[in-house]
Parts: sequence; structure tokens; C-alpha cells
Amino acid sequence: MTNLDATLLVIAKSPIAGFAKTRLTPPFSPHQAADLAAAALLDTLTAVRHSGIRHRVVAWTGDLERAERAGELAAELADFTLIPQRGDTFGHRLANAHTDAAALGAPVLQIGMDTPQAGPALLAAAAARLLDSGETVLGPATDGGWWALGLTDPGPAQLLPEVPMSTSRTGEHTRTALRRYGCRVHRLPTLSDVDTAADAIAVAAEYRGHFPRALARLSPQDERHSAPVLGGGTARVGGA
Repeated sequence: MTNLDATLLVIAKSPIAGFAKTRLTPPFSPHQAADLAAAALLDTLTAVRHSGIRHRVVAWTGDLERAERAGELAAELADFTLIPQRGDTFGHRLANAHTDAAALGAPVLQIGMDTPQAGPALLAAAAARLLDSGETVLGPATDGGWWALGLTDPGPAQLLPEVPMSTSRTGEHTRTALRRYGCRVHRLPTLSDVDTAADAIAVAAEYRGHFPRALARLSPQDERHSAPVLGGGTARVGGA
């Protein structure tokens, strides 16, 4: 794939039991939830490696040695530049990560580890749009947040600490703040974050990878092909 002269920045948390994906508990145990987080991160890193984007950076927090699938993650992360997350709030950590990643001298496309279904082609298309148009790119999430933010310079990211995070209007507030800064904002496809068990079921149905396999191992399917049995009940895909 042609190299795209951009930086793909992944915001990642070490998948440690009780530290990562705590909203998946219940129905999953803390270790199971962390294993799902590790699987999602492995798929995300694989997608980044195959996207054709030249620079690959992970802004990391947490102890890798305590993570589920620590060995697999260490092997994948060897192909990335690791930087520590800096800041007291999530907004500050995002802003600082954009500044640090921009030091490589290329536009930055930032994603998280909650949308493992974002494959190489989608990431490449988002980076190409950022490079070709000079527009800011923002990928909305179904929960009202966003899954991707692409900037040609880190200046607008300094607005992120003022945006309320993890709300049903985070995406809307982010888009408004960027436009007030003077950015032309291009909307990327809407994706679902993996925050809840229902999210996990829906996302796992969209693609093949570590995450769907991990979920299938943890949640056996019933013979009627309904969604995985979670916590003794059956969650239907149509309700996800």
C-alpha cells in the first residue's frame, strides 16, 4: 500500500483487569473484560500497520507487564513509537498527545482502542482526506462521542480540555469547538465504540479478528443464533 505521509496516533490504556473496559463488568469478569480490551487493541494495531500511514505512534498509559496478552502486545508495539500520556484529565491527555505526535512533522489522525472494526482501508481513507483537503476530519460514534480526530496542526487540539468528555454530546461539542477555531470539519463514517456488552456483540459481528474470536470464546452462542449469552440471559443483536 502507498505510504501516506501522516501520523496515526493511537490512544491506548494497558488492558489490565480492573483498569481497562470496566463497563464490561458485569457481565464479564475484570480479567475477561481486560482480555477483550487487549484483543481490540491488537486488532487496532494490526489495522494501523496495514494502513499505509507512514508514522505510527501510541500514546500509552499503564503497566504493559501487567496487561492481558502482554507478550502479543509487546510484539505489536515494537513497530510503533511509544509516548507516555501526559495530563490530569482525558482532554489534556488528548491535547498533549496531538502535540507530541505532531513533532514528527506530519498531520495527525488520532484514534482509540475502542473501535477495532476500523480496518486499514478506512484508516487510509481518513488519512488521505486529511492530507488531500487540509480539512479537519472527525469520526462520530453512535454513543454521541467520536472515534477519530485528524488535524493538520495540533493547535485545535488545545480546545479538547474544555470539551465535556464521555457524554452523549461530546461529538457535537467537539465539532462546534473546532468550527469556532476556524476548522473546516469533514465527517467520517459513524462507528460504534466497544463500551458495553451490547456494543461488543454488535462490533464483533462486523469483521474478523482477535476481538470477535475472544468474544466468541467467552460467550457461547445458543442454537438459535441469537447474540452471545451474557450473565445468564440472552441479548438479541437487534437490541444492540
